[in-house]
Parts: sequence; structure tokens; C-alpha cells
Amino acid sequence: MDALTFKKCINPSCGLTHDINNDIYRCSCGSLLDIKYSEKQSRDLIEKFYHRRDHGGNIYNESGVWRFRELINFVGINTEDFEECARLLVSLDGSEGRLSKPYKMSKVAEYASMDHNSLFLQPEGYNPSGSFKDNGMSTAMTHAKMIGVKRIVCASTGNTSASAAMYAANENMACDVYIPRGEIAPGKLGQAFQFGAQIIQVQGNFDDALTASLKNAKETGGYTVNSVNPFRLEGQKTILYRALEYLDWSPPDWIVYPGGALGNASSCGKCLIELYEWGWIKKIPRLVVVNAEGADTLYKLYNGFFEDKPLRWNGGRPDLAIIDRYYAHLDKKGIRPKTHATAIQIGRPANIVKALRALDFTNGVVVEVSDKEMSDGMSIVGLNGFDCEMASGAVPAGVKKLRKEGVMKKDDVVVGILTGRQKDPALAVEYHTNVDNMFARPPTSH
Repeated sequence: MDALTFKKCINPSCGLTHDINNDIYRCSCGSLLDIKYSEKQSRDLIEKFYHRRDHGGNIYNESGVWRFRELINFVGINTEDFEECARLLVSLDGSEGRLSKPYKMSKVAEYASMDHNSLFLQPEGYNPSGSFKDNGMSTAMTHAKMIGVKRIVCASTGNTSASAAMYAANENMACDVYIPRGEIAPGKLGQAFQFGAQIIQVQGNFDDALTASLKNAKETGGYTVNSVNPFRLEGQKTILYRALEYLDWSPPDWIVYPGGALGNASSCGKCLIELYEWGWIKKIPRLVVVNAEGADTLYKLYNGFFEDKPLRWNGGRPDLAIIDRYYAHLDKKGIRPKTHATAIQIGRPANIVKALRALDFTNGVVVEVSDKEMSDGMSIVGLNGFDCEMASGAVPAGVKKLRKEGVMKKDDVVVGILTGRQKDPALAVEYHTNVDNMFARPPTSH
């Protein structure tokens, strides 16, 4: 294929390529697709990215996504031409990713037994809808606009619904949101309603809602904006671009994400593979994915806790049959994902194969933490003056666990991604009114 940008099957045994002027997200062999770029990008762009931070009123320079537009230029525009950018690039006035960068949080470092100067946490809750999803939604919506889409479709337990509905409203597109009845953060559901989305309630969990949404999109011509869409992952790579820029493009020792549908882990892996192949980085950070104990598919399979056989990328030929057997085992036992961290309450992660590739490339690890540990992590982040959702609390909790196990060193440079802001205030109220909790600040009487 001669095009500068194309889709490519991630299965090396297939490797089929497709053009990008369609909404296909799976290859004919059933595997997911990557967005591939024919041109190698010069490291000289680093200086350009830095100077764009003085944006001069250009919203595409102000945006923490489109500031790096040469690295995700699937639309093939002249990136220096403002009118071309305005014609196709979807942005909420430059606000996506604008304020997200790594911060040192001394109380979190103490909690996790890390050196104060080596642990960085990057709050993606500063995005306009309140979560990391806006990074990828801006690129998915750009592709939707590029191919003339009028209606987008997604499944969500909160973050995706708010982000998709927000961008759809701004672009005058219809938005259908499939939600698991009673299992969505009320704050995010409220946002989806406010932005004019059509809410469709599904009996079941997120996995059931995703199945229903994908079926609807296929039957009615809707455009899927969940993370199976490879354009979503292109935008999510910019989370890591901003972290690396803050560190002068010197990679940390570790990058830590909560694990749900595994889109972030997948985008991180693709980002690092590209930067390494382009010669931008020589050191490869190790990826950590932190599952909730109640939704720990990747943890169980990756670490060999099902059938005593660790699931691996295996050169692009992972044992997909063991995944199917695991899901059949869950169904037979009536086991459903269950955690108060609804953002990662996912039992069948759609991007598990891409996440395996990322873990393979980075020599990564997968850990799990309890709801109580995530609540402690969320609360200690709050005591540093930053707000985060319970799923984000998995990051400090996971770092603490790996320090205790001796996997991480005290002075390792660690960047953890706090995926979003708090969406269910009842969780924080419940935590702090229980005097038995580690960081509780119970009310007193006057």
C-alpha cells in the first residue's frame, strides 16, 4: 500500500493492510488493527513541540494532543497551516491535554515508599470532560469527521460516555451511549445527558453493553468510538508524549496505568515501539498494568493463574483459545466483574492482545489491588491537593505493592497516570466517615 497512513492487522501471520477511509476496526482475520505511518518522524520535532507551548492563540498548539500532530497526522494535512488544521482536526478549543503533565506528590511518595523526586503522577482529570478519554476522543472524532460520520456509538461505565457526548455535541453529531443499567458513575451519566446523548440501558455489565453497541453500530452504520477503534489509541499516545516531554524525552524506569479495557496500555506500547524505531528513545520503560481484584482478567491470565500457563504475546501469536476458555470458565461459575472502581470494572478487555504486545515490548508486569487499596490510593492523592477517581487510586496502590515486593527500587523513576477525576462523591464520603480507613478524616460534632 502506497498511502502515507494505513491500517494494518496486528497479527503477523496476516499483516493485511487497509486504507483509512472507512470505519473498519478489525481485519478480515478477526484481529484488531493498528494505524501505521510510512514516514519516519525526525527527532528535531522536539524543539518545535516545545516552542508550540507558547501557542500564540493557535488552539492546535495549545492542545496537548494536537501540539504533537506530526506524530499522529493520519489526516495527511500540512500541520503548519492553521486553516487545514481547522478544517479537519477536532478540538474543544485546545483544551484536551492542555493542563496534564507529571507532578511530584510527596505524600503519595511516602505512602508508596518511593523517593520524593522519583515518583511522578500525571492527572488526566484536567481534561475538559474529566478524564483521559478526551485525548483519544479528539482523534477518533477527527477520523469520524474525515469520513463524514453523522452518528457515533459507544459503550461506557462513565468516562467514555461523557467524552464522546461532549465532542459529539461540539461537532453537531448524534451520540448513542450504551450503559450497563445501574453500573455507571452518576456524575458521568449526568454529563452524557447534559451533552445530549441518547442513553440506552443494557441489562448486564460493561462487556454486555459493548457487545450491544458494536452490534448496533454494525447494523445501523454508527461509528464506534470505544478503544477498539485504532484512532482512539492514536490520541491516547499523547499522554505519554507529554510525560516524556516533561522529562526532557528521557524515559522513566516505569510507566503505570490502571487496567480496564486496556486501551491505555495498548496505546503506551504502540507509542514506545514507534519512538524506539524512530530513534527518539534508546531506553524502554517497563509498563505496569494494575487490575482491580474484582476485574482481574489480565492479571490472572498474564501471570498464569488459570491453567498454570502464562498468557504472552508470543511473537504475535498469543494463545487466544486460553482466553476463550477463561471466559467460558467465568460464565460457568457465574463470575461477573465487580469493583467500586467502575471505570475498570471490565471482565473482557477488548484490547487484551494489544496489551500483551505492549507488555512484551516493555518487559512489563501486571498486578492487582483491592478496592480498599484503591480507596487508600485515591485518598492519599487527595491529601496532596489532587482529585482522582477510584480507578486512578490503583496507581499509587500498585506502586506501593511493587515496592513492597522489591520489584521497584526506591529511586526508580516512575510515571503513573491518574486517569480521571472523582465521579461518585459517595465513595469519598463513605471512605472518610469510616474511622478505620488509613487516611480517613471523619467529621466531628460541634
